[in-house]
Amino acid sequence: MLLYIIRRLLLLIFVLFGVVTLVFMLIHMIPGDPVDIMLGDHAIAADRKLLTENLGLNQPIHLQYASYMAGILRGNLGISIHSKRPVTDEILERFPASVELMFGAMVVALIMALPLGIISALKPYGIIDNSSMLISFLGISIPNFWLGPLLIILFSIQLDWLPINERGGIEHLILPSITLGTAMAAMLSRMIRASLLEVLNEEYVRNARAKGLPERKVILKHALRNALIPVITIIGLQVGVLLSGAIITEAIFDWPGLGSLLLDAIYSRNYPLVQGCILFIATIYVLVNLLTDLTYAWVDPRVRLE
Repeated sequence: MLLYIIRRLLLLIFVLFGVVTLVFMLIHMIPGDPVDIMLGDHAIAADRKLLTENLGLNQPIHLQYASYMAGILRGNLGISIHSKRPVTDEILERFPASVELMFGAMVVALIMALPLGIISALKPYGIIDNSSMLISFLGISIPNFWLGPLLIILFSIQLDWLPINERGGIEHLILPSITLGTAMAAMLSRMIRASLLEVLNEEYVRNARAKGLPERKVILKHALRNALIPVITIIGLQVGVLLSGAIITEAIFDWPGLGSLLLDAIYSRNYPLVQGCILFIATIYVLVNLLTDLTYAWVDPRVRLE
């Protein structure tokens, strides 16, 4: 197990190096100049030249890259072009909001997916199973940029039950969590159903029933625990997706998380902030994948990672 963790951590270094290099090159290839955005089209040449030198954008691309990589090795992600604050501070300031939205979306997804998946597996091809299939298709098909405004119109404008935007109490979290967690719930419910159907035919489940154990205990303790292994994979992968893919949801609900921070940085050509956000998200994504693999061995001792 220890050797496996060491190998994965070493691989993490190469993955993040590739992410940083790719993002650095792509962001500098995007049309647009941050100096133009900051000073406007009517700025005089002297002001443009001075700001370009202050930002280090007058240096060749390879020198900018070397300087940025040297800063990362020192734990410095750079200074935001617009706010003049350390990129790390801005990311850590927004990160709790993204984590809050991520957990809210996962709770919504599990509350919806677990009952639907279990009932569908216990009574396959029945009314509930067919209905859950339809709900799953709708959940996967409906995009966030349509579902979010629809929920706002219904629950905020028409019924006046929930607030529309910004971060606050639990009531502010409900609509963004439903918007972000619906597609994940649809995917998880079908995964739980398929995995549980396969496990229910295993010999150890039949033996548990033959011993006279209550059906509830057979399903929850013996069958469901083993059926959750592929589900854990999806949940682990979705952590990174929810952190990075919540840009549209955060923009709709004015949620002050990493997604909206990254979007604003892209619009303003804030190179250090864009690179810092993506590096931060990529690091979390890889670490969560490692944690997911380690969870396999805890859930199912038959899994060996070495």
